[in-house]
Amino acid sequence: MDTSFELRKFVAPEFVFGMGARHLAGRYVRNFRAKKVLLVTDDGIKNTPLVSDLIRSLKESGVEFEIFSDIQPNPRSENVMDGAELFEKKNCTALVALGGGSVIDCAKGIGIVSSNYKHITEFEGVDRISIPPPPLVCIPTTAGSSADVSQFAIITDPNRKVKMALISKALVPDIALIDPETLVTMSPDLTANTGLDVLTHAIEAYVSNASSPITDVHALEAIRLITGFLPLAVREPGNLHYRGKTMLASLHAGLAFSNASLGAVHAMAHSIGGYLDFPHGECNALLLDSVIAYNYSAAARRYETINAIMKSEMETSTAQEHKQNLIDRIRVFRKTVGINESLGTMGVKKEEIPALAAYAMKDACMVTNPRRPTQPDIEAIYEAAL
Repeated sequence: MDTSFELRKFVAPEFVFGMGARHLAGRYVRNFRAKKVLLVTDDGIKNTPLVSDLIRSLKESGVEFEIFSDIQPNPRSENVMDGAELFEKKNCTALVALGGGSVIDCAKGIGIVSSNYKHITEFEGVDRISIPPPPLVCIPTTAGSSADVSQFAIITDPNRKVKMALISKALVPDIALIDPETLVTMSPDLTANTGLDVLTHAIEAYVSNASSPITDVHALEAIRLITGFLPLAVREPGNLHYRGKTMLASLHAGLAFSNASLGAVHAMAHSIGGYLDFPHGECNALLLDSVIAYNYSAAARRYETINAIMKSEMETSTAQEHKQNLIDRIRVFRKTVGINESLGTMGVKKEEIPALAAYAMKDACMVTNPRRPTQPDIEAIYEAAL
């Protein structure tokens, strides 16, 4: 039976892509009739010209603002609650997020709490948000998380040492202003880590059991763009053409995974990030090839398509050799952009694996993995990545 036309929903925000898009923030906030906004950013961006440009745009549109920047790299529940308290105290009616995935996810959390008056931990899972949050304008400063176009938010609960996945159409921002000019201050390491996040988003969306012809278009284009331009952007960080291509890859990947969801790589990376507070993009990068090795038999034709896009040299045609070729290509690509670690060298210990696997099995992203794993399967994948 042809499954190409099974019912699928596709959700995306309005977005503006291109050089200078960030300068439209004030205009869009004014369109929402918001007189005062909470500008959510982080301390690394707070004193840069990006914030100055944004403040100028808000002032020119007659919009008042308060700044909230107390956000950690893996945003914690207390960051969200503190931001929501400030939002309420200062009588804000909209949010503007300027930053990477951590900032945007925190802004989404602030919006949820401010409209529903419950602790952020009560919204973990799928479709748990009953009252829509206030308007949210996102200006991403990394090419990786795609939080600016997705219906996902990832928040760490430090009490349980768990990264919570919040998934809802209510989390899709109202407008994303996607400006490649914001990327030029990224370090090579951050560029590589976020770029591997893009690749993982795209691959997992393409092989997801919730994929569709619509998400496939975006996933495959993201794979083509990120594999072609990420090494160039790492090597020439000031090149706006290369930066723009990685930003476009992130957009395509976000549109794909927001609607097709993800898989075991993200479930396992969320577990490591919550338990050990490791960088998300790097965790994805170090798990991707091992998960592909496990999943390959369940989506072989799709992985072959990915292999062809990545220009792997297939000298023979057996399934096992195609599988190994793709795994090798992923590893080479990762090292090409400077990611040479393993989970073991990062500090993951073998005795921690059962706990990590138990958390990963509960993650919402595991539901759409093309092969349904058991906890021993996940433990074996972690061990292979040590």
